[in-house]
Amino acid sequence: MRATLQAGPIIFDWIAEGKMMDVFQTMRFFMVVAQSGSFTAAAGILDTTTANVSKAISSLEARLQTRLINRTTRRLALTEAGLRYLQRYEKILEEVREAEDEAGTAQVMPVGRLKIHAMSAIGNHYVIQAIAKYRETHPSVMFDLVLTNRLPDLLEEGYDMSIVLARDLPDSGFVAQRLGSTYSILCASPAYLEKRGRPNVPGDLCAHDCLRIVNTVMPGESWTFEGPEGMEIVNTPLSPFHINTADGMSVAIRSGMGIGIQPIASAVEGLRSGALVRVLPDYHLEALSLFAIYPSRKFVDAKIKTWVEFLKDAMPRLLASDEAVAGSQKR
Repeated sequence: MRATLQAGPIIFDWIAEGKMMDVFQTMRFFMVVAQSGSFTAAAGILDTTTANVSKAISSLEARLQTRLINRTTRRLALTEAGLRYLQRYEKILEEVREAEDEAGTAQVMPVGRLKIHAMSAIGNHYVIQAIAKYRETHPSVMFDLVLTNRLPDLLEEGYDMSIVLARDLPDSGFVAQRLGSTYSILCASPAYLEKRGRPNVPGDLCAHDCLRIVNTVMPGESWTFEGPEGMEIVNTPLSPFHINTADGMSVAIRSGMGIGIQPIASAVEGLRSGALVRVLPDYHLEALSLFAIYPSRKFVDAKIKTWVEFLKDAMPRLLASDEAVAGSQKR
């Protein structure tokens, strides 16, 4: 849900009618008069005329229907209502100063909460451990992480950043930092391969049960491979099983249901333990780029800046480490 500014009906009316600046201006005039003790002194401080100051105070009292200052030709004195009004205004000013200090601090000090979206396999296997490592040096930054295999509307859904795999990104006007690239491989269980045999080239897949991940990133019926002979496209047979997440596919493959696509992130644990075997190890599916997407390059606060820089450093190393595990399965 899009974050909205909350204001009472009177404040909203003032903003809509352009009156907010007038209100603050007259309040400012009143405070300077109260502190300086005279309209003339206040006019000098405010660089205006005594008549303008007097008019502003009269306008303020008329709007409030309350006398704030008792005036004589020789001196001014705040009424009880005027004293309460001054105390409230000073409190408002202090809160404004604190709000501005807090906003300014956000530009230089990583603090606050980040709402992050990531695609499931990337989030589970990379982003969570990256967050844990980042917070070792930036404990004042908190995270809300949402995992879905789609590209969300960052502004509408209130995300600070989305971490996605994609061939290309739509022209959204957002900032996109490339964090690296990765690819998917084919895997099967040892039991399935013992029963059905190993395919030697992509065309052999037509004689196997090819399980499909159905989401916005993974291929459908046509699988495009990069191998020794370059690009090769295979139209897979009717699949006995569809699922929408790579980690769910990993469970299906381990259960011996067939051969399935696994992002390296989802395959690594099974490859290390022997629960998964890489199929067609000289081939991999089309490489995808990993992007961190966020709404603006201008006035980006410190927690986003430091998080992006951390990802740019950490993600290529994590991807390369897992790619080495997948590569070790080659003949």
